Amino acid sequence: DPVLPLQVIRPEPCRVCGSRIRFGKTAIKCCQCQLLLHTKCREQCPSLCTPRPRHHAWPREGVLADFAPSTPPLVPALVVQCVTEVETRGLTETGLYRVPGAEQLVREWKRKLLQAGGVLPALSSVTDIHVVCGVLKDFLRGLKEPLGEGTASPLTLLPGTATEIPDDAASDTALRHVVSKLPPANRDTLAFLMLHLLRVSHSPDCKMDVLNLSRVFGPTLVGHSSANPTPLAIMEDTPRQCKVVARLLSLPPNFWRGFVETEQENQVPV
Repeated sequence: DPVLPLQVIRPEPCRVCGSRIRFGKTAIKCCQCQLLLHTKCREQCPSLCTPRPRHHAWPREGVLADFAPSTPPLVPALVVQCVTEVETRGLTETGLYRVPGAEQLVREWKRKLLQAGGVLPALSSVTDIHVVCGVLKDFLRGLKEPLGEGTASPLTLLPGTATEIPDDAASDTALRHVVSKLPPANRDTLAFLMLHLLRVSHSPDCKMDVLNLSRVFGPTLVGHSSANPTPLAIMEDTPRQCKVVARLLSLPPNFWRGFVETEQENQVPV
């Protein structure tokens, strides 16, 4: 039967050898029966399978939890697949996330992925990696989230107050507290994105440092200070949005890994 390579977004047991496939590792899934297994276990896989019902399509727009899996880490498969594709072949591209992809292709691929639900078509056929970046940004911009503390914030519901504390150590502590109190899907997805953007910022070929990435993702991740901002408010919010994302990217990677790396190999009880 045809198989689909994919990136594991929640730890699951291999149906052949029984050992767990960890988050972020590559596995393969049967397109007919959805059997999941290690790539190395493919030869031992039984040839007969029983088709299962297809996944329902995702909504066109919704809150982040509508797209997230049922078990941690709660990162939507669409986000994982876009990030994986960008990291596989995009980290040598100049202006990643700043250079726009063709708008029509971005719309087409976003529609394809949303209609596919949990079983996503491969993004390797998208020639221009900037289109994949565009799909991810458009997905995040299209989320509908409730207001939190007077701040309309599509992904994070983050109030900017934590970034206004003059003392860096106190600001970091406040920011970590705010992040940890986010809705689980928002928190896990934010952590996954921050780790990705840090990798982009460390690529000399991309020429996208933390400041550049903050300018791109500030309005997408942080939102505005009111539900229906005026053009003037939008302009005034922009520096604050960038500052929040820059402060998030200044937090150590281990802080973010704590939310998405839920399974540790060879854990020893203490």
